[in-house]
Amino acid sequence: MKLFSTAFFVFFIINLNYAQTRKNVFFEQKALTKKFHTIDELEDLKKGELVKLYTDRINEIITVLPYLALTNEAGVKLSDIGIKESSDHLKSLNKHHTMTTDMTESNKNLISEFIPYADTEKIIWGILYFEEVIKKVRIGANGNF
Repeated sequence: MKLFSTAFFVFFIINLNYAQTRKNVFFEQKALTKKFHTIDELEDLKKGELVKLYTDRINEIITVLPYLALTNEAGVKLSDIGIKESSDHLKSLNKHHTMTTDMTESNKNLISEFIPYADTEKIIWGILYFEEVIKKVRIGANGNF
């Protein structure tokens, strides 16, 4: 029983510490698109798959654009760019993360309801356009992808 209690306590502390260090990050890697597509690849997908890609690209843009003047890289902390990690700054960042999560969920619902009615080629065009925007954002001011 003592071993179980100790293991649980250690696990709890590790999770708490990880959660606290991630609050001061502008956005995480999991929010970013992992693969870009060609028009041929997109034309081979079903409409449901295209709608998912469309949603994912919009979510990345919504997540990253507010921080574009500060960073275009995932995992950057406030302190990495010289911003003091005060309680006010952390509250503001946490509030924005919450609002962004709510907004992406709302967008997901809206997109899943209406975008399936769009022509497939327009959905593909939208995905390709969003992917170009994402590539430009990732290149950044210094030109590093």
